Amino acid sequence: MVLVLVVAVLALLAGLAANHFLRPRLLSEDDDTGMAVKDLVGPLLTLTVLLLAFVLVTANGSYGKAEVASRGEARALDQMVESAEYAPAMQRGQIQAAAVCYARAVRTQEWPAMADGNGSAAPSVWSADFRQTFRTLEGKPVFGMLIAADNKRSDEREERLTQATASIPSAILWFLLATLAVTVVALGICIPRRKNRGQLITLIVITALLTATLCIIRDVDRPFGGIIDVQPTAMAEAQRQADRDFLANHKAAELPCDADGRRRAA
Repeated sequence: MVLVLVVAVLALLAGLAANHFLRPRLLSEDDDTGMAVKDLVGPLLTLTVLLLAFVLVTANGSYGKAEVASRGEARALDQMVESAEYAPAMQRGQIQAAAVCYARAVRTQEWPAMADGNGSAAPSVWSADFRQTFRTLEGKPVFGMLIAADNKRSDEREERLTQATASIPSAILWFLLATLAVTVVALGICIPRRKNRGQLITLIVITALLTATLCIIRDVDRPFGGIIDVQPTAMAEAQRQADRDFLANHKAAELPCDADGRRRAA
């Protein structure tokens, strides 16, 4: 983000400097006219539309899939807690407790790690507890429902972690950054040296627009970090439901984890 801003500002300054020092040498006359404001906006508007379209595709892809996976994972966890109501009392309490701890681990440990494109091993501790409890229910009617919900949860979590990593190669971002710099410098050369207030304002606005567009592309490509991010709202609601069901028959002190989803010492 900072690199994009620095390159954009340097490109703008280079374009203005080139207009002042190089334009008299490139032209035979010392003119007061140049590319009109409408001529500046035309080609740049096309580039802006293309970049914005790229942002929309990215948002509909990486960001949209990340949000869908986050909600799907929370729904699967909630379905698992509800299905546990049909299990014997001991297994029901174990599944509900593990669900609460899993949701806590996802929200407090894995979610911040995804801002850098990483995951966390903390939720896997509780998914292992799920499978261990399920083994004691083999042959019972509830077994199939629990396995189906857990498989859905696992698939959605994997998709969420996949979307946490950048989907746009660095080479493409560098190419877009280079395109921005070249375009701004070229437009700066075309501006007349005098009576150019309108063109200067237009160039600055266009530079800001292109820079903001490129920043949005980079931000949207990382759906769990930055300004435009996916929040763990659905997982928080699933945790609330699991808390309610567990506390209906147990005390909070019986949970095997702390507030961050870390396993308590035996």
